[in-house]
Amino acid sequence: MNARTTDLRRGALMAVAGAGAFAVVSACVKLAGNELPNAVVVFFRNLFALLVLLPWLARRGPSAVSMRTARPGMHLLRAATGLGAMYCFFYALSQMPLASAVLLNYSQPLFLPFIAWIWLGERPAPRIFPAVIIGFVGVVLILKPGLGWQGPAGLAGLAAGILAATSMAAIRRMSDTEPTVRIVMYFSVLGTLVSAIPAALAWQTPTTTQWLALAGAGSIATAGQLLLPRAYSLAPAAHIGALIYTTVLFAALIGWVVWQETPDLLSALGAAAVICAALIVVVTRRPRRQRS
Repeated sequence: MNARTTDLRRGALMAVAGAGAFAVVSACVKLAGNELPNAVVVFFRNLFALLVLLPWLARRGPSAVSMRTARPGMHLLRAATGLGAMYCFFYALSQMPLASAVLLNYSQPLFLPFIAWIWLGERPAPRIFPAVIIGFVGVVLILKPGLGWQGPAGLAGLAAGILAATSMAAIRRMSDTEPTVRIVMYFSVLGTLVSAIPAALAWQTPTTTQWLALAGAGSIATAGQLLLPRAYSLAPAAHIGALIYTTVLFAALIGWVVWQETPDLLSALGAAAVICAALIVVVTRRPRRQRS
């Protein structure tokens, strides 16, 4: 097994682990966001993530927390698109069933291969396109039950997917010079500072249960944030982006356990299509990067 194949598989495993983490985060956000203002939920998700991250960085020593970077503009783009996706996604979670909101947010793999192709010069291998189509069909099948037209919530979910895809491409763009820890640190600091302003304007004190849910969302999100940038540094954005589809499987399981959401036949077929798409992406050869 050559080093390139090893990197692709390691990246795939990290992407799936990160997907599971973000499914749990989504459930925590939904628990807290059903009654709290969206701005407050976004702020505390970022704050708790930062509070978990800082002690971990302190144990790694001064070199791990260096904020000196040659890519400040790319960090700002990553923070802006990532935070925008968070606001849109959390709003959708508060208004829609868990699986439906997660699926709309994770429509990002449908956009990411094309963003990566145009922006990063990563031409997808031919088999990527059938995989994207299969994944899209799977998403449609899973979304169908009870979704209908969700108005602002549905549009917010789709906007979250597009913004998240752009954010992931930004991570890939700077992963050759920026370590994972710095990428996560910049996002956590900028996200906390920026989201504090709207949170103060819409302030509502959380209950004990909401505090626990917010703390869980922030701490688990930190694990996901550390896993995904590393995954994107090991494998092409199109590959990792498609693997994020597995988040919907974890979300469906959580929805069944916590909210007794039982998928019908179409949802089960959609889940099978998502798994098929992920497998195609994993075995597809790493594409060549083309720079102008």
